[in-house]
Amino acid sequence: MAFLHRRERKKERICLHSEESWFSLLLLDLEEYYFEQHTAHHISTGPRKVRGSLKICSRSLIFDPDDFREPIVKIPLRDCKKIAFVEKEKNPFADPRPSAVCVSCAQAIYIKEGNVIAPYRNERGPQKWTFQLEVCSKTEDVVQTLLQLHRASCLDKLGDQAAMIAANLQSRLARTSFDKNCFQSLTERPHMECAAEMVLPLVCNPGHICITDESLYFQPLNGYPEQVIQIKLQGVRRIYKRRHALRPLGLELFCTENDVCSDIYLKFYSPADRDEVYYYMASFLENHMAEHTAESYMLQWQRGLLSNYQYLLHLNNLADRSSNDLSQYPVFPWIIADYSSAQLDMTNAATFRDLSKPVGALNRERLDRLLSRYRAMPDPPFMYGSHYSSPGYVLFYLVRVAPEHMLCLQNGRYDHPDRMFNRFLENKLGLDLGRKQNGSFVGDVILPPWATDVGDFLQKHRAALEGQFVSENLHRWIDLVFGYKQRGSEAVAAHNVFHPLTYEGSTDLESIEDPDQRIAMLTQILEFGQTPKQLFTSPHPQRITPRFHSMSRSPSSSSALGELSPASQCEDSSFEDLTEESRKLGWANIGNLKLVRSHKIHKEAVTGIAVTRDGAAIFSTSQDSTLKMFSKEMKEFQRSISFSNMALSSCLMLAECKTVACSSWDNNVYFYSIPYGRRQDTLMGHDDAVSQMCWLEERLYTASWDSTVKVWHCPSMNSSSHKRSQFELLAELEHDSGVNTVGLNAAGTLCCSGCKDGCVTIWDSDSYVALQQVHCHSGTVHRVAFSPDSRHVLSVGADSCMKVTDVQTGMVMSSVKAEEEQRCFCWDGSSVLCGGQSGDLLLWDLLSNTVSQRIPAHSGAVTAMWMNELCTPR
Repeated sequence: MAFLHRRERKKERICLHSEESWFSLLLLDLEEYYFEQHTAHHISTGPRKVRGSLKICSRSLIFDPDDFREPIVKIPLRDCKKIAFVEKEKNPFADPRPSAVCVSCAQAIYIKEGNVIAPYRNERGPQKWTFQLEVCSKTEDVVQTLLQLHRASCLDKLGDQAAMIAANLQSRLARTSFDKNCFQSLTERPHMECAAEMVLPLVCNPGHICITDESLYFQPLNGYPEQVIQIKLQGVRRIYKRRHALRPLGLELFCTENDVCSDIYLKFYSPADRDEVYYYMASFLENHMAEHTAESYMLQWQRGLLSNYQYLLHLNNLADRSSNDLSQYPVFPWIIADYSSAQLDMTNAATFRDLSKPVGALNRERLDRLLSRYRAMPDPPFMYGSHYSSPGYVLFYLVRVAPEHMLCLQNGRYDHPDRMFNRFLENKLGLDLGRKQNGSFVGDVILPPWATDVGDFLQKHRAALEGQFVSENLHRWIDLVFGYKQRGSEAVAAHNVFHPLTYEGSTDLESIEDPDQRIAMLTQILEFGQTPKQLFTSPHPQRITPRFHSMSRSPSSSSALGELSPASQCEDSSFEDLTEESRKLGWANIGNLKLVRSHKIHKEAVTGIAVTRDGAAIFSTSQDSTLKMFSKEMKEFQRSISFSNMALSSCLMLAECKTVACSSWDNNVYFYSIPYGRRQDTLMGHDDAVSQMCWLEERLYTASWDSTVKVWHCPSMNSSSHKRSQFELLAELEHDSGVNTVGLNAAGTLCCSGCKDGCVTIWDSDSYVALQQVHCHSGTVHRVAFSPDSRHVLSVGADSCMKVTDVQTGMVMSSVKAEEEQRCFCWDGSSVLCGGQSGDLLLWDLLSNTVSQRIPAHSGAVTAMWMNELCTPR
């Protein structure tokens, strides 16, 4: 149970004082506050006194005896007939008696009798209780407080009760402040202080927040369970904004990367206070804490860097699920369907539940009944009135390890024995959970035959969660719970429609003026449970087996060509000599780039680079309208060719490295013969500038500002003369705006294009059908390229964003905002080497959304890059 197994974090969290007591906030009613406590004696008939702690709560008076053999007594204030102050007795002929609090009531509740967790015992009938406070001067104040809270409890309307109690709480908070003597360092500088509540399952504890340049402190108003809780900012790894009771007031802090348990969950009284603390911490922690999105976690999971459990954990956190909020408890799939076999066969699909369907739709007969009722309902109809996640369901499964939570939720009672859950966990606490109608006691779980014990049961479930079947099908379940099948027509088609009140945004509580109606609506929503926040609006991609690849790349700047090399790599090895491991090593060393030399050979920005296979000659195009050849051996440029007076936009080396193709803003593509040193042919293929080209297996793809990508059959050019008729137009791919860039996957089966309107389109290269069209940039797209495994497309645009799009689903899986526009890049699927306006090369880790290295390279903007297969940029 997540909230019962919190790890001790001595370095991040310091408890300065702990109150030893059998008392728990779970003894309070739901939405009740514990205000203050006083050391007191319970005076019963005769000379007997019981020492303990008298706790003043918003709806009850609780006496917690020091002797654990004595029960805790709870007196509901609504059942009190009289609350009186008994003055100090001054009779000189008798023993002096201090002043006391005298309570006459119609009911008292006895809890933990004999120090045993069990259903509460209610003793009804007229009763009188007398308490003497050790600090006598406080007695009259305590009586006045009890009288005020008693008046609130006796109001007819729930809204009036809540308003009066809230006023009392806010008055207490206003009269107190954070004690700065609790700072752990004399050099700490406070940033802000405000009132807030610490949220725990079923209960909230009010107090004061103080955040400094070193720590976040929470000081409970009542000093329970610690006088001060400290979270060191350097220890925080994740922070999440939360909805609490459907309002944007929550903030949850984690000092670990992959733990379901947070270090503290806070509820503020205004969104402004919550946001100020959040943004202060986010800015303070930006150097060591990455803010992940659902898409970035998806990319890590898809590539095998996160387990299924870790990925689901992160999705739950992003969807406002918290182990501290039982109405929004983390949701995981129920995956095993076989509870009768002697052995659990993980290779048999029948062992597993169909993850493409909600649990309510797994049984056809039951589904037919639900559909019949659904079709007969008035608007808005729903299939499931009970949600899959609510406080009652969570504690139903966990009653054996969280009995006090169940007793709190159900007013001091367990559920009926015949309804108790019998498949999960042991009754280690020896709880008396009752006797079934067949006479048997409810004790330990009944395990399936394939589980030898509870540990084996849990281990096999975990193995199943990480196994092949779930890994291949988990995306279907995510579509139902966090994704596009959660709402709307897709939810209807998937038989996944829940009560309207369970969906985020379905009800605006602030618009309900009647306080009683608002409280009733909130209570109903919390009891129904809440559907997770929708994280994905398009189909979730399937998981893939992690593989490592590398690509050709190399950078150059505006009007200069530069060479940078990882120190450990040899420059002249060919692609065929490379192994997968050497390519992986090349990308691992990509951050060790060193500038070898730099040559300024163009007057304006370089737009394209092409290199012969042996690396002896480097060709470059520029906006100065020239194609130039640079000799690596001579270390100088040897040829300069001008085809027209307009800019050349790109160049590429055709097969056998004897022809260079150059695209131009004059709407043409020019072919230059390297052996003959002259223009070989011209393709007049577009009605506007040709922006970029790509080539594979005698197919030339040309992108143009005339809103098309054209595919040409273009035979290898080995002879000295070719006629224009040899360029056969195979296809014309229409777009809604000018096309800036085009790219092919390694196999040539897919083509991607990027347009001026921010759209990225993925095409089938055989049928020339658009598979996906994603509007992923707010400005023009500068470059697009497939990952080596063809699963993803990376694009950069004028909006300074880098976007990773899943080829299969069209979902944007990662979005990274850079400080400047990036014009060109090379990548291996996880790491990106890109160049932008500053002239520096940036090495991005897309899996963590961070810049891992900035490499000074050029004095002007980097506009074109080429890299050989050994990851040697040029």
